[in-house]
Amino acid sequence: MSGVDEIRDGVALTNLDQPLFDGSGESKRDLVNYLDAVADRIVPQLRGRPLSVVRVRPGQPPFMQKNLPRHTPEWIRRAPIWAEASRREIAYALCDDRRTLLWFANQRAVEYHTALAVVDDLSRPTHLVLDLDPPDAGGFGAAVAAALLVRQALTDVGLAGAVKTSGAKGVHVFVPVEPGPDAEELAATTRALAARAERLDPALATTAFIREDRGGKVLVDPTRTGGATVASVYGPRLRPGLPVSFPMPWSELESVVPADFTIRTVPARLAERDPWEELMPAPQRLPHDLIEEGRAIPVPRVQAMHEGRRRARARRTATD
Repeated sequence: MSGVDEIRDGVALTNLDQPLFDGSGESKRDLVNYLDAVADRIVPQLRGRPLSVVRVRPGQPPFMQKNLPRHTPEWIRRAPIWAEASRREIAYALCDDRRTLLWFANQRAVEYHTALAVVDDLSRPTHLVLDLDPPDAGGFGAAVAAALLVRQALTDVGLAGAVKTSGAKGVHVFVPVEPGPDAEELAATTRALAARAERLDPALATTAFIREDRGGKVLVDPTRTGGATVASVYGPRLRPGLPVSFPMPWSELESVVPADFTIRTVPARLAERDPWEELMPAPQRLPHDLIEEGRAIPVPRVQAMHEGRRRARARRTATD
């Protein structure tokens, strides 16, 4: 087959020795080899969940792809989902097997962002997620400290979570939930937990959605809910060295940095283990009073929209 470097699992792989992107220090082959090496670990995390990927093409800026392109092979499973914002149906991929993962790798898909619900019931997420987002790239230690606040907030209400590096500059805390609560109930619970973590140390953590209001603090972001996505565990991130989102025991979180986990170091760390599965607690029942507590907290994006409009009106009034 002309132009094909090799074939794996029926997928034709091309241009493997090209640089992956400017400044990456890695080739497309490095990305393919990594994803193939961890396929048995990452595919179970992607399976059945609508997938968005971040791709990079030579000489072009990276872009997030949700809707599958026309040339997508027919054997790739897909989920048509109505997007209210764009008023159209989007064909999301479902990365259910190694073959599909290799196809995405050949498309230069570096990042893998999944929905929090499976396609069989998109109204009921399987996990709630808190994203600890430091104010700058050097703030990983602060993000870890904020994650420990979240852990305490969870403990205070009888819940437990697993933690992973985001692969970028922050930390993700996942809490698996028993079947039953819908997306609105999980979103309310997430807001309540974020507010509780903020109250534990308001000098470190904030829930302020508007960036200029954060004052250099770590954002305890409760907006990974509903139709939001989150970077998959074991997935690379589009940064020099290709760091990987990696799980850690809570007791070891303060002793690592994101650069410890890259596409070159992670396969050996996994070996025959799946630490994400080992560290994830069993699904838990959400306390009803915590849901009600969260319902009294405004939805951050809505609150930010109204506040933005109020500030715009105030600026216009000041200049009149």
